[in-house]
This record gives sequence, structure tokens and C-alpha cells, in this order.
Amino acid sequence: MTTAPLFRLSLSLALFGAAVQANDWPSWRGPLQTGVSLEHYEGAAGKVNETPVWTHETRSRGCPVVFDGRVFSFGYKGEKEELIELLTCLDEKTGKKLWEVEIKDFISDTVYNRYAIGSATVDPETRLVYVITAYGVFGCWDLDGKEIFRHSMMEDFGRLTFPNSKVGCVAIEGDLVIVRGITANWGADGPAADRFYGFDKKTGEMVWSCTPGTIPPTDSSFSTPYFETRDGQRVFYATTGCGNIVCINARNGKPLWRFKACKVGINASVLIHNGDKLISIHGDENVDTTERGRMIAVKLPEKFGKEQIMVDPEVMGGLEPWKAQELWRNDLGAASSSPVLVGDTVYQITDGGAVQAVSAKTGVVEWTAKVSNGNTHSSLVYADGYLYAPLMEGKLFVLKADKGEVVQSLQLKGNCIGAAMVVNGHVLVHTTESLYRFKIQHTGMKVDAAPVANIPAAGAPAALQVIPAEFVVFPGEKRAFRVRSVDAFGMPIAEVKGAKIETFIPPTAKVKATMDATISEAGEVVANVKPSAGAFKATADGISGTFRGRLLMKAPFKQDFNAFELNETQPDEGVKFAYPPLAWNGARFKFDVRELDGEKVFAKTFDKLIFQRATVFLGTADMKDYTLQADVMTDGNRRVKSDVGLINQRYAIVLKGNANQLEISSNFERFVRFVPMKIEPKKWYTLKTSVKDNGGGKGVVYAKVWEKGQAEPEAWTLEAPTEIVHQSGSPGIFGFTPQNQQRVYLDNLSVTPNP
Repeated sequence: MTTAPLFRLSLSLALFGAAVQANDWPSWRGPLQTGVSLEHYEGAAGKVNETPVWTHETRSRGCPVVFDGRVFSFGYKGEKEELIELLTCLDEKTGKKLWEVEIKDFISDTVYNRYAIGSATVDPETRLVYVITAYGVFGCWDLDGKEIFRHSMMEDFGRLTFPNSKVGCVAIEGDLVIVRGITANWGADGPAADRFYGFDKKTGEMVWSCTPGTIPPTDSSFSTPYFETRDGQRVFYATTGCGNIVCINARNGKPLWRFKACKVGINASVLIHNGDKLISIHGDENVDTTERGRMIAVKLPEKFGKEQIMVDPEVMGGLEPWKAQELWRNDLGAASSSPVLVGDTVYQITDGGAVQAVSAKTGVVEWTAKVSNGNTHSSLVYADGYLYAPLMEGKLFVLKADKGEVVQSLQLKGNCIGAAMVVNGHVLVHTTESLYRFKIQHTGMKVDAAPVANIPAAGAPAALQVIPAEFVVFPGEKRAFRVRSVDAFGMPIAEVKGAKIETFIPPTAKVKATMDATISEAGEVVANVKPSAGAFKATADGISGTFRGRLLMKAPFKQDFNAFELNETQPDEGVKFAYPPLAWNGARFKFDVRELDGEKVFAKTFDKLIFQRATVFLGTADMKDYTLQADVMTDGNRRVKSDVGLINQRYAIVLKGNANQLEISSNFERFVRFVPMKIEPKKWYTLKTSVKDNGGGKGVVYAKVWEKGQAEPEAWTLEAPTEIVHQSGSPGIFGFTPQNQQRVYLDNLSVTPNP
């Protein structure tokens, strides 16, 4: 083994992993991660000039961020099928648009205009801008708008979508960018769960993934991680879709601690007060009572040990040991508004539209200012003794932080759903119609220095970290990897050359499988021809690390499921089955292979109701120009049937059983085309689909269906022209079993190149 020193970042890293200028606001929670500005003003400060310095007509439900004289807005434009999300860069002083990136949604069940509930994030070290959308497009651009990398989290990692469009923002730590979401990937990560992913912030390669909560989740979450150093390691805290508050090692993704706080998902970001307590709020049913909502302070461990990982009444022997971790609680409730911490006071907007001041030491409410009739997502921001509160009705309130006196109220155009932010003596706030920049009334300003994070020095080598930690290859391709040594807490030490690479079957794997590949002398994984998936191990000088990958097929390929051995038994049915193809993303536990009428077929399982709609991806997001075909069938009767179909280039082509129609859609609420068609239960149909790009952004989605065994009709059954065609996307399978009443089946799948 040979080593090469890594580039070492200065220990003067700020809370976001790199030096942050105090008058920048690179992430929606601000330079302190608490929604607090470092600015102080002279003169009659607090109020803002009622006439904005500028406005920009872009719609958003998030918070703008500012870096190096530029404002970055994550918003959207258009209506119905022409709606498209935007990452917009504006000149901070003038509001002039410098550049804009359009990001079109797909295979999403987001309803109404619930878009852009989130924010961009800027990394001060690399000067790169990151954003993640509700449907899982995770991208990176430089300050001039040049794309650095882009992931489709849905197609690459099985990200699920939900009608509420909860998304939040990415977070930066060291050389990593961290994203999160409900995913149903493959193998051990096949069960749907709220997961976090750490990517190399410069290359977009995956470094780690983790599942810190419980499976399955009951909802999604968009809380933003809060970072600190504890027990000698860099960690972050967040809330999850399974109702937990979790702590995770930020450098290697190891789950360290969790506290069960709610029966469903928690969205508000958390705070740390005095280094010994975590403060969190939610608006749903509590674990120990039927009451909805509470703000709590939870005792944090000084060190992380096994007994502290699961702080949950079900695993701690009842409520008493669980409650012993709770320092105080009150009955405030907020579904997704995040708290603000200033000294020993927590400021919060509740669901009822009240701004509250709470003692961080005791949880006692110190004052209440009823400013509105309700709040959806908006959070406060604090600057030099004043609170800025955007509320649902489109008003921006300015309050004195000492007693809650409202000193100003501005009516804006549209609704306020995101947080405001304060930078360079100005307040920026988004509505569902415009982005506003208001000047704070003052005669002078000074800015506190941003705090410096305590970054631990790396210890002795304890493991290897292989990058990327997850990869995809096609037949004949080979993949090289970067290997580095890390200490016991995941801190990078040195690059490693000449590590031994070998296949590896985790002892807990339910499917004992390896990838059909060989290892070259240079340590590359060289793919053979059989679609497969598996793990690998890298070893050098007595330490090791694992990574995994999938070997997928390019068109043409077929799958008739006849080669599968039905050697498992479904416990609730007593039916023999086989797990789905391991390399297919999103299939695990949602589908299986079983026998039907003497044939082996692909069947939708009756998983949890939250996953009654399931998508499976067979390829990668860059695939295009292919025809997809399969035989499909729904169980049921005249009154109750299910939906089954295919996914071609980010369009769902589906036989809608109860509706008796053939449908083409992308977002289920926006782009939808259908024709009536009587769909008989227990009858096999052949479904065929293709997408044509006509240039200039336009295209046509084609679908035809006929009774299996009959001659294929010449004409397409349905043609769906679109003004904004998806130009690529993974082939896939779609199944929807409403209330898990009637199963759907698929067989004889084929993907062929278009002529």
C-alpha cells in the first residue's frame, strides 16, 4: 500500500465546513444555523422601508440565500403542465437576473402548486450552488450557472414522492454535500425508509448512505441538519419521517443516537442550547399522549454508546426511562415551522399563527403575540433585537423580540410560506408571486465575526472509505475507485493506492448474490454480461471498507422471470416466491416473482398502504430512444381493480383499472392524457410505449394496448404531444393497488432501441 497526503482544509472551518463571510447567508438557516443574523444596526433600526428596493417575479415557498453579491432563488413558473421549477441567480443590489436553470418534474404525485418548498445552498469553499427538488433532482452549479453534476435521486436511488412536496435543502460538511429523503433503493436498502446520503461536493460521487430511524416511515420530512462536534466527531441532528430525532456521524453516516418524539413525521429543524440540550417542535400526535404538538428539550449524551442509540419507549422498557431523557416540554405545536434561538430564548411561529418566546432553560412561554390566524411552513428570522415573520396571508410582520410588540406589518402580493432572511442590512422574503428585497431602516451597520467550528484532527487509520460507495455499470464497462483511509470517526487521513478489491457478501444479506464481474490488476471492477448486483470489499494494511454496485442492461434486453427459483415463502399468504431482480431499483418488498396459472410472473405485493403506489426502475436516468413492452394484468372484479403500467423516459403509461382507461402522465396532477378503454380483470393485455423527441423541446409520447395473443394493431392507441418533452429517463414498471385490495401482474418485459 502507498499513501498520498490529502489536501487538508484549514481548521478555521465555519459551521458549514468552510469559511463563511458574516454578511453572506449561504443556507436558509443562516451563519449560526439558528435563523439569526450577525448584523447590528445604528439609528432607528428594525422597521423596513415600505417600498422594496426591488422585486423579481418568481414564485416560491422557500427562502432565498445570498452569497458574494448574488441572490439564489429556488422557485417555479407556469401553470398546470407547463409548470417548471427554477434555480435563479440575481444581482443582490439590483435584482437583475444573471442566469436561470429550468428543472422539469416527472413521475410525481405532488398536487396543486406545492412546489419549491425548499432552498438552494451555497458552499463558500467551492463557490458551488446546490438544490434538490421534491421529485429528487439533486444538482450542482457554479456561480455562473454551469452545471457541475446532476443526480436523479428517484431513478438512481429509488426516492419516493409525496403530495405535500416536502423537500428542504442540502447541507454542507467538510468535503461532503448531504441530502435526504424517503428512498426504496435495492438490496438491504430496498425497504422504504427516511435516508441520508453523503456525496462528494465537487464530483457528486456517493460517499455514504444511512438509515437512522425506523422502517417503515409514516411520512416524509424536510428538516435541515444541524452540525456540531460531539464526542470527538462531527455529527448532525435532524428529524425524520418516522417521528424520530436522530444524530448521525456527518463524515461516515453512522447512526449514533435517536429519540422517538412523534407518531408521524417531524419537519421542523432542531436547535442545540448550551451544548447539553436539543430543542425540537412538532405538530402531530405525541408518543405518550393523544395530544397533538409539543416543544421539547431533550438531554444530549456527552458520549455515544450502544445503550443510547434507540431512545424509544418500545425499546427502553416503557415510558419512564424514555421520559427521563426529556428536560422539559410545553404544548406549543408547529407542523414545519422551525424555531430560532437567541441566547436563552427560543422564538417560534405556531400553527395557530402566534409568535411565541420560550425560555430555552425551562420551556416556559415568556410572551405571545397573536399576529395571524394560522401558519403553514413559515419560520422566523432574527436581527439585532427584531423578529421578521412572514405569514400565510402574505404579510411580513416586524416584532420587537423583547416583548413581542408588532411595530410594522407589510402586505405583500401572494402568500408567504417560506422564511425570510436578513443580509447586508436588507430583508429578503419570497411569496408565491414575487421575491422582495426591503432595506432595514438604519444609519450604520457592523457585523459580528462568524463562529469557527471545532473540527477534530484525524486519528489513527481505522477503515477504508471507497468512493463512489455505490455505482452502476453496463456489460463490458469497467469502473475505477478512489480509496482513502479514515479514522474511527470518518475523518479522512490519506489516499490509498493498491488496495485489494474483492467481492463480498454481507453476513446479513437476505439475497446472497455477487455482481457478474471481475477485478482487474488495477483494482477496477470489470462488468461481464449478466444483470446482477453485489457488494465489494477494499483491504489494505489490515483495514477495509465496503461498497456496492449494480450491473444493468442497455437495450435490447428481455425478462420473462422463468429462470427464477421460488424458494421463499410469503408469511402472510403461504405463497412461494422469489425476490425481484436484485439490480432493479425500488422493487424490493413491493414486488415479487410468483407463479400464476403455471407461469412465473412479476406481482405487486400488498406492502404498507403508504407504498401502495410503487415504481421500479430498470436502468439509468440518461437512457433514451427505446421502446418498452410487457404483458400486464389486474386482479379484481367489475367494481374494484388496480392500475398497472410501464415507465418510459419519465412518463407513466398505465392501464387504469377502475377508471377503465389508458393513461399517459408525468406529474399525475398536471400532464395527463387518456382514452377510454374497458379493462377486464384477470385478462392479460400487451402494453407498448415509446417517446419521440421532435426537437425544440417538443415531443410525443406513444402508447398502444391490445389483448395478449392477438395481432398487434398498426396504429397507436394514444398519442400525447407535449411542449416540454423529457429527453431521457430510465425504463420502469408502475403498479398501484388502492387500499391493497387487488393485485397486479407483469410478464414478458422487453426494452428495444427505437429504429
